[in-house]
Amino acid sequence: MDAAELETGLLCRGTGGTRIGIITITISISTIIWQSPVAPTPAMRNLKLLRSLHCNSWQGLGKPQCLTVRVDTGTVLVGSDLGITELNAHTEQVVRKVSLVEEAFLPEDGSGCIVGIEDLPDQESVCVATGSGDVILYNLNSNQLECVGSVDSGLTGMSWSPDQELVVLTTGQETIIMMTKDFDPITEVKIHQDNFGEGEFITVGWGKKETQFHGTEGKEAARCKPTEIQAAFPWDDRRSRVTWRGDGQLFAISAICPVTGSRKLRIWNRECVLQSTSESVSGLEQPLCWKPSGNLIASTQRKLNKHNVVFFEQNGLLHGEFSLPFHKDQVKVNELLWNSDSTVLAVWLEDLRSDENDRQNTYVQLWTMGNYHWYLKQSLHFGCNQVEQIVSLMWDPESPYRLHVLRSGWLYQSYNWHWTINRSTGKDSSDLANIAVINGDDGVNQDSAVKIGAVGGSGSKICIRTPKRVKTYRIKFEEGGSESLNPLKLRMLTWVKENTFLAVSQGPKTCQSIVCQLLMTSEETEEGEIQIRSPVTVDGHVINLCHNQKTETVALEISSGQILRYFWATHSSEACVKQWKSATGCLVQFPQPCVETALCTVDGEEMVFGLTERSRFYINDLEIASNVTSFIACDEFLLFTTHSHICRCLNLGTTSLKVLSQLSSSDSQPNDETVRRVERGSRIVTVVPQDTKLILQMPRGNLEVIHHRALVLAQVRKYLDRLKYKEAFECMRKLRINLNLIYDHNPKVFLDNLESFVKQINSINYINLFLTELKEEDVTKTMYPYFPSSSTSAPAIGTKVNTVCDALRKTMERISPHKYSLSILTCHVRKRAPELEIALQKVHELRVNPPSDPEAVSAEEALKYLLFLVDVNELYDYAVGTYDFDLMMMVAEKSQKDPKEYLPFLNNLKKMETNYQRYNIDKYLKRYKKALNHLSKCGPQHFTELLNLVKDQQMYSEALKIFPVNSQEYKDISIAYGEYLNEKQYYEQAGLIFARCGECEKALGAFLLCSSWQQVFCMAAQLHYTEDKVVSIARTIAGKLMEQRRYSEAALVLEQYAKDYEEAITSLLDGAGWEESLRLIYKYSRTDILETNLKPSILEAHSNHMAFLDAQKTLFIRHKSRLAVVRENKEKEQEGFLDEEMADGPNADLYSEASSLQSASGMSSKYSHSNSRISARSSKNRRKAERKRYSLKEGSPLEDVALLEALGEIISTLDKLTGEVHRLLKILVLFGYDILASELQQALDETLQLVEKSIPEIWLPDLKNAAVYPVLGPHSTANSITASFQQPRNGGTPQQEEIFVPPKLKKNVKWKLNIL
Repeated sequence: MDAAELETGLLCRGTGGTRIGIITITISISTIIWQSPVAPTPAMRNLKLLRSLHCNSWQGLGKPQCLTVRVDTGTVLVGSDLGITELNAHTEQVVRKVSLVEEAFLPEDGSGCIVGIEDLPDQESVCVATGSGDVILYNLNSNQLECVGSVDSGLTGMSWSPDQELVVLTTGQETIIMMTKDFDPITEVKIHQDNFGEGEFITVGWGKKETQFHGTEGKEAARCKPTEIQAAFPWDDRRSRVTWRGDGQLFAISAICPVTGSRKLRIWNRECVLQSTSESVSGLEQPLCWKPSGNLIASTQRKLNKHNVVFFEQNGLLHGEFSLPFHKDQVKVNELLWNSDSTVLAVWLEDLRSDENDRQNTYVQLWTMGNYHWYLKQSLHFGCNQVEQIVSLMWDPESPYRLHVLRSGWLYQSYNWHWTINRSTGKDSSDLANIAVINGDDGVNQDSAVKIGAVGGSGSKICIRTPKRVKTYRIKFEEGGSESLNPLKLRMLTWVKENTFLAVSQGPKTCQSIVCQLLMTSEETEEGEIQIRSPVTVDGHVINLCHNQKTETVALEISSGQILRYFWATHSSEACVKQWKSATGCLVQFPQPCVETALCTVDGEEMVFGLTERSRFYINDLEIASNVTSFIACDEFLLFTTHSHICRCLNLGTTSLKVLSQLSSSDSQPNDETVRRVERGSRIVTVVPQDTKLILQMPRGNLEVIHHRALVLAQVRKYLDRLKYKEAFECMRKLRINLNLIYDHNPKVFLDNLESFVKQINSINYINLFLTELKEEDVTKTMYPYFPSSSTSAPAIGTKVNTVCDALRKTMERISPHKYSLSILTCHVRKRAPELEIALQKVHELRVNPPSDPEAVSAEEALKYLLFLVDVNELYDYAVGTYDFDLMMMVAEKSQKDPKEYLPFLNNLKKMETNYQRYNIDKYLKRYKKALNHLSKCGPQHFTELLNLVKDQQMYSEALKIFPVNSQEYKDISIAYGEYLNEKQYYEQAGLIFARCGECEKALGAFLLCSSWQQVFCMAAQLHYTEDKVVSIARTIAGKLMEQRRYSEAALVLEQYAKDYEEAITSLLDGAGWEESLRLIYKYSRTDILETNLKPSILEAHSNHMAFLDAQKTLFIRHKSRLAVVRENKEKEQEGFLDEEMADGPNADLYSEASSLQSASGMSSKYSHSNSRISARSSKNRRKAERKRYSLKEGSPLEDVALLEALGEIISTLDKLTGEVHRLLKILVLFGYDILASELQQALDETLQLVEKSIPEIWLPDLKNAAVYPVLGPHSTANSITASFQQPRNGGTPQQEEIFVPPKLKKNVKWKLNIL
């Protein structure tokens, strides 16, 4: 037995003056009940009593008759036959007494009657209507009484609209008086109207009653006399009853018809205009209550053999009913009351028949509806003492589940209910996840039964465990009859030990509670006793009690949210209650009172979980989420549903409190196993322990079983850790978990236990399924991320499939190669490079040598399976590639191929020589390298075919490796290879190939094309060219070299091979080779060239350098100045100083930003189009376009970056100029041009000093970060935003990053001459 079964079976009864508690204990007997999927699902929730108040130590005026609740103070206003009394139930004090006798509103003899009382918060008053016809208004602040109206015929009732704007009075003359809240009369009409009302049904007049269809009653129904309407019962008080709809637009009145003497229902609108009249209902009784959130009006009807609660629609037609669990004429119903959220209907009943002592029992039943079925959730028995009978009953207008009860003898009680699910709390697989559901009486005069249902998995077959009462235990609280009966005095009954319960009751004061232990006796009798032990008084109302079965810890929550710990009695100390403290020593208190609590361990510390009525979820005093609708703690998991329609499952063993506290602010990650979408309004019912089933109840009442991914994966991981591969595989296969997890969870353990895996699975199909799902991906990092993963020795990336296939294949070959032959074939096929040839060979072996093992498969079955795994055409090609004609025929016969297609091909192959046959097969399969090898063995008669194959497939290198270097075949292939390289413009490589095979003429032509002049003259020497031809070649190649600006090489060719010394010197002068040209002048005694060519050249060079330096210096200064201006403008924009040249007016900012953005966008578009046009050009042009990406145009979005790039290029150019200037200075000094040399040296030196000084001013320290990551935020501008979007998404390229790095000058190069 568990706590849920016992708590819901608790009933309190009283006989005479002795107060007796009866506890019913049930055991489960398994029966099988077949249930349709559409059958009504029982509401899995019960009403749990959170708090009760019992106040009888006060005395008011006269005898109590009715009550109302003051919403602002929480006190109770009681109307009696002498006046009004206000009671504070929490302090048990009478706040005020207002006598209505002194003002003659009520008679002194106590015969007066208050027919209605209403608290009016807006007017800070209470309104009272007396039976004599007075309407009295009492001001609660000024304590003044005022008679606001009087009716001579007397009043029978008063009812205020829900918004308290209107009040309806029913008079003794059977009229309705409607007034405003200021008691201004609106209208007065008669209750009994002759017409139906404005909503009267329209008859279209089709046919007669005799011709209508009457169903199973037949045509005799048309001739039957109308049923006689029964008059009101003798116990009917014959008063008119008024009830309002929740929105205050309609109200209904039940009154006795003067013609028939029976009750009839009429519906009126807010203007007191009759809308509709109910049909004549025989046996209709006095109770009347309109459902606040619907169109149903509840009343009661007594039939021949049952007593029903019936419902009317607003058009007066009946719509639904349910039967009360009593005999015919056993009870009468005094009132029906809906709570404010329309979920609970309270029925106030009294016995009709009296016992020999003339005492009548009083009951209050609480009914609720789920899936269009009514359930009796609570039945409160208030005894039969006439002095303590109920005189008034009402639901609290603010708290939907608070019920106020006023009894004669000035006894006041209130009950605070809350919905809860009573579930079994077993922790192992023997617990069947039973749910105890209170579902009314199974028979007449029987106590409320507890139905315990085991959740079925299929939806059509549900195993119901029917409870059977085996023993009754009685608690005798005290002797004597002085104290009144208090239903449900013991609440929160919790089974904590084998024979021990904990329960809570009200303490000596209403602000106190008592926690006590209940000990069951072990006597073997039909009725046992329970002893109350170790009562502990707690200051405050205990509203929750939770127990941890593992640690036996008990936590109490009081109405303030404070958490207390219950300490069990020991030999040295008594049971006590102390404040709950966290591990840090802080007191634990929920910020708001919680209606559901649980104890769990987080981070090694036991903590209290709580959920409020407002969906706030707390762990100790920390709020975890604000949208939780239900939760449950099972095993090491916490599961909860939210208003966002998700169910979250967290492993408390691996989730820290810090992570839990961030749940509300963090978004779920992809493949987050803790999150699952559920249907809107789903609530958790229970979790099957040590299983993956989570049972949810939908808003319409039906149950659904889901397998939460977190529970499934946790269970699978447990199976894998315990090496239960069969259970893990079946669970994963059933719930569609990727089978790669079997290996990825712990690769080393799996590989070490492959034999156990194969033997446990013991199914070829399952092993094949596992192999076919294998992939290189590690699912523990992608699909099912798990932080404390045990995957420690995973193979290298790209080898997982091969590793598993090879290891599993070896294991199966060792265990039983014939039994697992199909799985072995799967291992070969599933490798990253499928071993289809090996698989085909194994099939061929089965055909050639059929095994005698009875578990073995035939070659036909193996081949058929192989065709299932591999495409038939691919398998056929692999079979052809084995050169085995038997295997080819075997595969071809099993395929869908037409014999006319493959038979001629195979027959033709059989006629060929072996090597030529294999060449054709390889060529057919496009295995050209193998085809080349086989064709090379076919002899010289097939060399032409081989050469064509080489040319077609461009296999020159492979072909050259086959033939000897000195063979003719090698030379022919080399010539073909060289010609191919020439076509591809690889001239130098072509020349090498030609030269190697002895084709010097072709090699010389190739070397000429690539300007490899050294190889050209080598080839010319080998060809023994004449001197004139060599000179001609030298002049030709010298021209090519000068075109390529290779002046020194051209001069060397002209000097040594063309013997043209003047042209050689001229070439050196063109290339600024001053010293080398001077050497040749003196070597060949051509001093005339000094005046004609050398000196003019050096003077021209000096002039060019001076002009270039001046231009670069001017450009450098201009760019530097512009950069400073651009930076200053950007700083002003960021600081909010707008440019004064912008347009004036209220929209100036908008126009300026829009125009800037438009220009930037246009520029960006221009660049993008430009780049797209040149994307197909050479890499040189692409680099040029990349350099032009930054525009130097003033006002461009990245002008500062473009200026930086331009300045860097200038500095780099000047730095490289030092070597060339140094050589020019020496030749100028040599010929006496000291002034010119000094001028050039000074100009370059000044320019370099200017550059060196300016570098720190241009490249600021924080320039790189500021430029790479433009400002985006409140200080950004349209230009900066546009620039930020033009930045590369994955960071800049190295060339772009170099722009923001200051260039470095070569200071160690000594280029200046000291003699100047």
